[in-house]
Amino acid sequence: MFKNLRWTIVLLLFLVYMINYLDRVALSLTVPMIEKDLLLNAEQFGMIFGSFFFGYALFNFIGGLATDKYGPTLVLGVAVGMWSLFCGLTAVATGFWSMLILRVLFGMAEGPICASANKAINGWFPKKQAATAMGFLSAGSPLGGAVAGPIVGYLALSFGWRPAFMIICSIGIVWMVFWFFISADNPAKSKLVSAKERELIEQMKQESISAEEDLAQSAHGLGYYLRQPVILVTAFAFFCYNYILFFFLSWFPAYLVQAHNLDIKSMSITTMIPWIVGFVGLALGGLISDKIFKITGRLLLSRKIVLVVSLLAAAICVALAGTVQGVTSAVVLMSVSIFFLYITGAIYWAIIQDVVHKSRVGGISGFIHLIGSISGIIGPIATGYIVQNTGKFDSAFVLAGVIAALGAMLVLLLIKSPKAPTQPVSA
Repeated sequence: MFKNLRWTIVLLLFLVYMINYLDRVALSLTVPMIEKDLLLNAEQFGMIFGSFFFGYALFNFIGGLATDKYGPTLVLGVAVGMWSLFCGLTAVATGFWSMLILRVLFGMAEGPICASANKAINGWFPKKQAATAMGFLSAGSPLGGAVAGPIVGYLALSFGWRPAFMIICSIGIVWMVFWFFISADNPAKSKLVSAKERELIEQMKQESISAEEDLAQSAHGLGYYLRQPVILVTAFAFFCYNYILFFFLSWFPAYLVQAHNLDIKSMSITTMIPWIVGFVGLALGGLISDKIFKITGRLLLSRKIVLVVSLLAAAICVALAGTVQGVTSAVVLMSVSIFFLYITGAIYWAIIQDVVHKSRVGGISGFIHLIGSISGIIGPIATGYIVQNTGKFDSAFVLAGVIAALGAMLVLLLIKSPKAPTQPVSA
């Protein structure tokens, strides 16, 4: 039925990443309207943004373990249905506490997305194509953020912010139906994949491509992987990546309104620009890494080069973005930062594919996502505190840059090929 089912699954994952960010960005785009309607201030909204990540971070890890046990098809399908429901229920929020609780539940439901997607790619793609596939599907995130501006802005201005959340909810429900019909955990479990494609996938997976793959050939315990420096440093680098991303996601629209006096309509259109260049960066990042691997023949080196250069460039640009006076300069610098940041987006997950046995990909993906999501708790709350007490955003931008620069330095100094033990060990 599908000529290339594995790429159809990538397309579905690309679309759900779009929906994920459309749902998530909707709140930050409607902050000025909700603040007025529910009488909330910047510090309260900082706590609301941060509360999302309490549930999200916990279920990054729980969702990853569930994905290893029950498979990505079931876990992701249920997660999308649940987060769509909680997104829609935002429409009935009456004040600070109801918004806070709904945001925690929304975060819990979104938690399994990255671990499930990475597990799905692990089932359908060989390592030499993993970064490319992850780059393509992950590119749905910034594209979702880009279309969120005009879509949510139009819905909120035309119908009000409450109906806007109810309409957005229905999009995820439709996707869930298609996902359960088309997806399977791997080619062997799919009735839609052709025999020719199944044979091709298995043939590619058996090709040995790197010495780093040795560690991933034996099923070591979860605890063993959590002690590996390559896993720990990758997790911290993802924390730094997410600090900039969630700072931008939560506060950049409000920054444009408060610091540069843009109205809701202008802000909704302007925020498209960083997301569009981020889409290009995510689509290119995996390709760049896989191309470097073809040249060098060293898998982790190809990941490391992309991480260090791009994360450092993102750090410099975000720090500068908060110090300029004009809105054009701020948007350009933030766009360049997001471009370089998103170039690294697929690399964290590709490293997991490189060094972790397939039976542990979900759990380790969930762990790295958990560490990254802690920045989503810290960043928005810290930014809200800074803005509430200084009336300015510049220190928050510089802080985001310093954190990302630290991540780049640690990757440069500490990411090395792990050494596998002579025998598999238990957790």
